[in-house]
Amino acid sequence: MPKEGPIPEDLARTLVHGYCACVSYMDAQVGRVLDEVERLGLKENTVVILWGDHGWKLGEHGSWCKHTNFDIDTHAPMIVHSPERGKSGAKASGLTEFVDMYPSLCDLCDLPLPDHLEGQSFVPLMEDPDRTWKQAAFSQYPRTGVMGYTIKTEDFRYTEWQSRETGEVKARELYDHREDAAENINAAEDVRYAETVTELEKVIEKGWEAARA
Repeated sequence: MPKEGPIPEDLARTLVHGYCACVSYMDAQVGRVLDEVERLGLKENTVVILWGDHGWKLGEHGSWCKHTNFDIDTHAPMIVHSPERGKSGAKASGLTEFVDMYPSLCDLCDLPLPDHLEGQSFVPLMEDPDRTWKQAAFSQYPRTGVMGYTIKTEDFRYTEWQSRETGEVKARELYDHREDAAENINAAEDVRYAETVTELEKVIEKGWEAARA
């Protein structure tokens, strides 16, 4: 990998090819596991949840791999199957977060929820995929001297880069997913979005509890 500058086109093609091969390989392994679950007679008594630890960049924003506050790095697949709950084959558009998996699995398995959990069971969303759900999903990732606090709403992605020492906001990013799904245009300083920035500032300030469904 070059220490500086863009990835050469031939190397980029090799990297994309390798990534697609990895996804195909893992898809086959999931199939083997599910086949074995069925062979053992456990299909009707097993909850399955498949997810990825991060999103992944393949040259988007001139970057590779993961670890940023862009949506592509935090938007990961999550597929759930429960023998008795949810609508088979349905796709829900409501916002979910990794912290939601623990309470959701407890809910699906009729287990008590510990008091310290920050997540929220998404089982109601499995049963009614079109229902109103969370106002925002939260994520964060650091850069030198600052922490990036990000929220994803139905239409926007908003990030505040706050000083780790003082909490002062050093920079902002705002992306309108209705017009800029790839997040190439930072609209935080666009006067047309001034009211939106003010609203999203309040969502970050209030925190995850206020954004729950």
